[in-house]
Amino acid sequence: MNEIITFIMAALPLSELRGAIPLGVLKFGFSPVKALLISVLGNTLPVLPLLMGLEKASDYLSHRFYWFNRFFGWLFTKTREKHKDHFHYWGDLALFIFVAIPLPLTGAYSGAVAAFVFGLPIKHSFWSIVFGVLAAGIIVTLLTISGINLFEFVNNSL
Repeated sequence: MNEIITFIMAALPLSELRGAIPLGVLKFGFSPVKALLISVLGNTLPVLPLLMGLEKASDYLSHRFYWFNRFFGWLFTKTREKHKDHFHYWGDLALFIFVAIPLPLTGAYSGAVAAFVFGLPIKHSFWSIVFGVLAAGIIVTLLTISGINLFEFVNNSL
C-alpha cells in the first residue's frame, strides 16, 4: 500500500518525485533505491499522455472557442519567436536541464508544457523529460540521504 501511495504522489503535478522520494524514505522506510525507482516510474507515467494530450486539447479548444485560438496563436508566436534560436539549438538539452533541476515547478509536467509551447517533437521531448526526471530523482535521493546523515550526525553529537 505504501508503494502505491509513493507512486501516486510521484505522479501528481505539484509533488512529483520531489515529494515522493522523501516520503518513501522518511515516512515509509523504503531504501533510497526503492523510493527512487517507484518515484521515477510514477513521475514518468503521465509524460507521454501529457505530451500528446496538450496538442489535442489545444487543437480542440482553438477550433471551438475563438479566444482560445487567439490566446494559443499569440502564445506560440511570441514564445517561439523570442526563443526559437535557443530551443532550436539547445532544445533537448535545455528541456532535460529544466526538468532535472529539482525546484518547484520544474518537473515533468512543466517540461511537457514547455515542450508543447516551444513546439519540440514529442519523441525527443519524451526522452529529454524522462532522463530529466531520472536525474532529478537521483539528486533528490542524494539530498534526502544527505539530510538523514546530517540529522543523525547532529543528533549523535548532542
